[in-house]
Amino acid sequence: MIRRTFLAALALAAALPAVAMAEAPLKVVATTGMIADAARQVGGDQVEVKGLMGPGVDPHAYRQTRTDIVAMTRADLVLWHGLYLEAQMGDFFDDLGRKQSVVAVAEGIDKTKLRAHDNYDDKYDPHVWMSPVLWRDVVLEVQHALTEARPEAADVFAANTQAFLAEIDALSAYGDQMLIAVPEDNRVLVTAHDAFGYFGAEYGYEVLGIQGISTQSEAGLNRIGELVDTLVNRQLNAVFVESSVSDRSMRALIEGAAAEGHDVGVGGELYSDAMGEPGTYEGTYIGMLDHNITVIAGALGADAPARGMNGKLSAGF
Repeated sequence: MIRRTFLAALALAAALPAVAMAEAPLKVVATTGMIADAARQVGGDQVEVKGLMGPGVDPHAYRQTRTDIVAMTRADLVLWHGLYLEAQMGDFFDDLGRKQSVVAVAEGIDKTKLRAHDNYDDKYDPHVWMSPVLWRDVVLEVQHALTEARPEAADVFAANTQAFLAEIDALSAYGDQMLIAVPEDNRVLVTAHDAFGYFGAEYGYEVLGIQGISTQSEAGLNRIGELVDTLVNRQLNAVFVESSVSDRSMRALIEGAAAEGHDVGVGGELYSDAMGEPGTYEGTYIGMLDHNITVIAGALGADAPARGMNGKLSAGF
C-alpha cells in the first residue's frame, strides 16, 4: 500500500511540469506597439507579449538588436506588420520564418483596400492602423495566428476579439462624429510624413506630408516651399508634429510661412508610427487614435472633449 502510494506520488510529480507547461502563457513577440496591443487584447491571460518598438521609435528605420533576436528565437509566435513597414528587417523575418511561426499580420488585408506606395510600384502604404476599419482586419489576422498557435484557446480568443472589435467600432464612430464637426475648409492635415493617408481617406481629410510614406525619404526644399505656399494661399493655420519623427522640417515650414506674413501654429503632437508610453491610455491602440482624433478635431475648429471619447486622455489638448 505504501509502495503504491509512493509510486502514485512520483507519477503525479512527473506530470506536473507538463501541466504547468500546457498552462503557461504563449510567448508572443510583436514588432510595433500597435500589434503588441492587439495581441494582448485578443490573447488575454493566454499570452505573454513583448513589443520590440517602444514610444517614439520609427519602424521604417528600426533594426533588430541582439536582445530582440534572442527574444524572437525563443518565442512561440512572432508577429510583424509587413507591407514594407519594417523595411530593415524583412530579410531577417524571411530567415526566421523557416524555423518557427512568424506572421506578417497586415499582409492579409485585401490589396484593393490599400494605398499604393509612393516610391515602389509593388508596395503599399503600411500605415493601416490609422484606419479603424482596416485595423479590424489586422486584429482578425492576430486572432487567426494565436488560434493556430494555441487551438485549445480558440473560444477565448474569439470572445476577446469580438470585445476588442466593438471598442474599435466605437472609436470609428467617435471619429466620424468629431471630424465631421470641423469646418470643411479646415479639413487639411499637414504632418511630418505621409502616415495619415488612410486616416484622411476614412474621414474625408486632405493629407499633406512633408516626407513621403517612409521617413527614410528626404524632405526637399522644393517640397517645403510648396507646402508654405499652400499654407499661405489657403490660409491654413495649424500643422501637426509627430511623436516618432523629428520636428525639424515642421519648424522650417512654420518659419517659411512666417516669412510670408502668415502665422501658423502647431496644432498638437500626433502618434503616427508609435503609441504613447506603456501603462498609459495613449499607450494602447484605442488611446492612440482617440488622442489623434481629439487633437486634430480640436485644433481645426471642432468642439472636441479635452479628455477624448472615454474621458481617459492624460492631458487636454
